[in-house]
Amino acid sequence: MVETSISITGYEMGGPVEGEMCESVLLHTTQGDISGLLHRAPQSEAAVLWAGSWRGEEQAQRSSPIARAVAQDLVGDGIGSLLLRYRQNAQLGACIRDTQAGVSFLEELGYKRIALVGHSFSGAVVISVAPLSQAVVAVVALASQTFGANSVGHIHPRPILLVHGTQDQRLNCYCSEQIYSWAKKPKKLVILEGASHGLWERKDDLLPLLRRWLTD
Repeated sequence: MVETSISITGYEMGGPVEGEMCESVLLHTTQGDISGLLHRAPQSEAAVLWAGSWRGEEQAQRSSPIARAVAQDLVGDGIGSLLLRYRQNAQLGACIRDTQAGVSFLEELGYKRIALVGHSFSGAVVISVAPLSQAVVAVVALASQTFGANSVGHIHPRPILLVHGTQDQRLNCYCSEQIYSWAKKPKKLVILEGASHGLWERKDDLLPLLRRWLTD
């Protein structure tokens, strides 16, 4: 069953996480607990929510290398980050609710300008969530799927950045081209030659691109 609403009932901050330059957080919600990693930016009103970028079970949990690298750099720019772990992977409705809870949590911490970033399946998640909160000011969809992304026109007037690799064997770069055609301005599409679905082959171009765009 897809939840129709979700609310935060409380949260717990944990300690530092091995291999991560941040602290763990556990959100208590009306639909269950959601875990994540928080990169704090003191006295800042800007933050990025990286949907579905904290994955795994127990000791095998790890963050997306893209999210980890850019989040650490953004702290130096005065921008916080929340790397969110879904309760139910690949369940679009549930993941949308989790991301909504993440946005609410960041708002509780005092962040008033929030950008959403999603990779692959999560691209559709952040596209779906963006119109639901006035606090969301920008969206990034990396190698996104089209299923669940047809509401992209409702993101306007927020800007959206779409990035895809030409060697993506999971989701052809046509997916981002299709989403771009549905989106309204302001919008930007970047096709990375030679990049696979993970985009990491072009990290030297991708990471600075994300940092600049999110900071702007």
